[in-house]
Parts: sequence; structure tokens; C-alpha cells
Amino acid sequence: MAALCRFLSGSEKTSSTSVRSSEQWALNCTFSPPKMTGTLLMSLVSCLIAISQASLINRCDLARVLRKEDLDGFEGYSLNDWLCLAFVESNFNISKVNENADGSFDYGIFQINSHYWCNDYRSHSENICHEDCQDLLSPNLLSTISCAKKIVSGAGGMKNWVAWRLHCAGRPLSYWMTGCFLG
Repeated sequence: MAALCRFLSGSEKTSSTSVRSSEQWALNCTFSPPKMTGTLLMSLVSCLIAISQASLINRCDLARVLRKEDLDGFEGYSLNDWLCLAFVESNFNISKVNENADGSFDYGIFQINSHYWCNDYRSHSENICHEDCQDLLSPNLLSTISCAKKIVSGAGGMKNWVAWRLHCAGRPLSYWMTGCFLG
């Protein structure tokens, strides 16, 4: 647009039609940057709002929390399994909520389902974990970990998570701990 504006401002005007066209382009060139700046600013603000609503946790920080809460080796699953699960379910987003086709919702870093495990007060729930689904979005992760332990302790273990079965089960996962010093 800037090159076109420079071209039009330097071009000769030979007819009244081309004069009007050139004047119109010159007018657009004069007012386009503020319009573009406003649009760009709105896009930037929208992106920042979306980013600020996501509560991401660093992979190694998550490993530290999970280790502290005795998940390493819990029911035969390593920290690598838990990190892979958190990544494939939420991309390490503690505050993720996803609506499913059946009307239930998945909550938190492990995407725990409201139909079975927590109460979201929107749909029927068995609430096996005896948790409010909103508590599964807490940054301290204690409610989430407690519920995840109940899920893994039951029939199927981590196979209760389809994404874990598809992307983590039976695969080498040692790279999930690469660079993490749990000290």
C-alpha cells in the first residue's frame, strides 16, 4: 500500500477520471495507516487477552509438583507418563476447559471429564472425585492430582484418557524429563 501511495503521489494526472482516482488513492493513503494501526492494535489486544486467560505451567515445574505429590511410579506410571498426558490433553494449560459433543466438559491440565469425575453444575455428573470441576483449574494442582490418582487407581489406569492411549502408551517417553533437574 505504501509503494502504491508513493507511485500515485508521483504520477501525472492526465484526465479528470484519473485525477479523481489518484485523489481517492491519496485520501486512502492518508487515512489507511490509522485504520491499519487500529486494526493491528485490536488484533494484538485480542491475542494478549487469549494468552492471559491461559495458565501455562513449565514442563519441569510440573514434573517437580508431580514428584512432590508422589506421582512418580504411582500405579506403575512414571513422571514421563504424567508429563506426556498433560501435554497431549492440555498442552500444559492448567485453565483449559473443553466442551465435548455429549454436553460434558473436560477440565484442567489432565482434562478431567465432568460426566464422571467432577461436578460442574451444568450436566449430570457421577462426581466420583467429589470435586467441583472449577477446583480442577486451580494453579496449585492439588485437587487435580487427587482426582487423577482416583482415575488411575481404577479400572483402565491411564487408558481412561484416549489421548494418552494414542500418543503416549507404549512409546519411549524419557525425553519428557530432559533438562529437568528435580533435586
